[in-house]
Order: sequence, then structure tokens, then C-alpha cells
Amino acid sequence: MTDAGLRHGRASLGLSFGVQGVAFALLVTRIPAIQDQYGISDGLLPVFLAAVPILAGAGSVATEKVVARVRPSVVLRWAQPLVLLALLGVGAGRELWHVAVALGVFGLAVGALDASMNMLGVSLQRAYGRSIMTGFHAAFSLGGIAGASLAWAGARWELSLLASYLPVVAVLLPAALVGSRWYTEGKGVAGKRAEGTQVGAGGGAGGGSGSAGGTLSFKLLLPLCLIMTFAYIGDSTVSNWSAKYLQDVLGSSEQLATVPYNVYMVTTLLGRAVGDLGVRRFGAVAVVRGGSLLAAGGFAVVAVAPGAWVGMLGFTMLGFGLCVIVPQTFAAAGRMFPGDSDAAVARLNIFNYVGFLVGSPLVGALGDAWSYRGAMLVPMVLVLATLVYARAFGPEPARYGGGHERPRTADVG
Repeated sequence: MTDAGLRHGRASLGLSFGVQGVAFALLVTRIPAIQDQYGISDGLLPVFLAAVPILAGAGSVATEKVVARVRPSVVLRWAQPLVLLALLGVGAGRELWHVAVALGVFGLAVGALDASMNMLGVSLQRAYGRSIMTGFHAAFSLGGIAGASLAWAGARWELSLLASYLPVVAVLLPAALVGSRWYTEGKGVAGKRAEGTQVGAGGGAGGGSGSAGGTLSFKLLLPLCLIMTFAYIGDSTVSNWSAKYLQDVLGSSEQLATVPYNVYMVTTLLGRAVGDLGVRRFGAVAVVRGGSLLAAGGFAVVAVAPGAWVGMLGFTMLGFGLCVIVPQTFAAAGRMFPGDSDAAVARLNIFNYVGFLVGSPLVGALGDAWSYRGAMLVPMVLVLATLVYARAFGPEPARYGGGHERPRTADVG
């Protein structure tokens, strides 16, 4: 693989992460409008919302099986347009079964999309020989900010869902299809896959995975699965409860209550934009430990905040702290199982949705039964548990690329 090919692959994958950020934000930020358009009752809404991550988990499981026969780039090339078309279907329908089908397709396609994107990200990071994974997730955060801004504009001008979604899909769908021409994987993957050798996304044939011997071991992967779950419990706490917490617990105005999540998104973007530099300078273990401590401190500040502005400081700390954990968890799975990293990423990706499903109901139940201040201490403790498993993020030079030398592409842009 030439340096130019790697750069093009990196840019096209960054575009895919950004497009996915836009699509996801356009869906989740217009949930009230979706509920109104289809007449979904408050009792039925949680069923629809839970179905999406459950089906996404199923899509991730299916992707693990599919990439044993075809490249992750092929899955991504077809999954991303399907996500965008499903989003359009959510906006275009009128009957309840229309939105049920559209959200079902969206969930399955998102699972395949998330898994295949991160497989390619791990592959490219291995080919580069240095940390670039956090930058892809920064592109997702940037897309999320853009999508949330577009959703705000649609709501502000009282546009229908179809009128909001159609122009965005009309632009992003051809862009994603054109960009997919340059998807690429790490050196040697395509050839080994064609020969039938079990290969991870990033090159190197199936050996050199420590005690796992190149074969995926769920026991070894479990610490990373827990970390992924804990990170998304923290993330879903912010996305689902920050506005209510600021308004009901800290006494802010309704307008001010909308600010913490926007601040969280911006700080997540900023943290991820510089996260790879931190990993290159200090190592993944130090960065993840620092992020975990900062995130736990953010939850502690939120829990004891005397007023809204101190609460927003806590949510700001959360954005900077949590943002590095997820991309580095995917990267660590790739290092841990260099001979089977596609399967490792697909299985790890499932726990993204587990955390999303658990986080919001957990905080809500604790808040109702105890107090919302006390409920904030639970994700704090879970994030701190990451410190116990931080060694899983350590570099393993002997296993890098399945026991071979690193590709000399570290100077690629």
C-alpha cells in the first residue's frame, strides 16, 4: 500500500465517520418530532428507542460473520447508504409501521456501519504505525455537531422531518458513495483474506496474540468490553439527563439547560482532535487513565454542584475525559488480537449499545428511588473502574502486526 493510498483511505474513512455523526444526530435530536408525526405514545416510545440499539447489536454480530468472507470496506460501502436511506424513510413515512420498519433498518445498518468503520480504523492505524484512531472519532463528533445544528434549524423553522432530512441525504449519500472508492485496509489484509488465512484488520496473519495465539478469546477481551460499556453509560447519562439535571436539580432556566450537552459535544470534539497527539507522546495507558480520572472528577463536580454554572463545569470535564476512551478501546482490541481484530472489534462494538441501553434507565431509576445527585455517583464509580483495566491499553511491540515489524509508514500524513 502506497503512502498516497493510505492518505486517501484515511480521508475517506474520516468522511464516513463524519457522515455517520450527522445522520445519528439528525435522528436522536428530532425524537419529539418523530413521536408527533407518527402519534407514538409515551408508553410506546421507549420500545422504539430500545429497539434501535438492540438491532444495532445484532447488526454488529452479523458483520463479524460477513467479514470472514468479504472485506469490511465492502460492508461499509453498502451499510452507509442504507443508514441514510433509512433516515429518509423515518422522515417520509406516515403510518406507525412505516417508522417501525425504517428504524429497524436503521438499527441493523448502524450496527454494521459502526463495526466496519472501526475495523477499517484499526486497520489503518496498524498500517500507519502510530495513533490515528481518535481522529476518526473526532470526525464523528464534528458530524454530530453539524447534525444537531441542522436539526435545531429544522425545528426552529418548523420544517417537516422529510424537509429536514431530504436535502441532507441528497448531499451526503453521493458524497459517501464517491468517498467509498478510496476505502482501504492495512497492508497485506486483502491478500491474506483471499488466501483464506484468518487475518485481523491491519495485516499480519493469524499469530502473535499472546496467550490467545491469534485466536479471539472473549475472556481476554472482557476488560475492554466492560470499559466500553462504562464509557457509554457515562455518555448516555450526559445525553439523556444533563438538561433535566441542570433545570430540575440545579435550578437553571429552560434555555440554559440546553447548553451542557452542546458544551459536552464541543469538548468531545476538541479532546478527540488532540487525543492522538497525546497517545503518541504519553502512550494510550496514560491517556486513558487521565481521561478516566477527569471524567470521574466531572461526575463528582456535577453531583455536588451548588448551581448551574458549576454543573456545566462538570459536564465540560466529562467531555474532555470520556472522549478518548472509546476510540482507544477499539485500538487496544486491534493490538490485543492482531490476527483476529475484525471479530474483536465487532464483538466489542456490541457493548457500545449495551452501555447506551443501560445508562439512561439506570440513572433514571436511581434518581427516582434515591436522588439525581446520588445517581451521578454511579457512572463516576464505573468510569473509575477503567483504571483497574488500564493495562489492557498498553503497547505490545512483539505482537504488533502479528509478530512482524511495523510497516514503515509512520511518516504518512
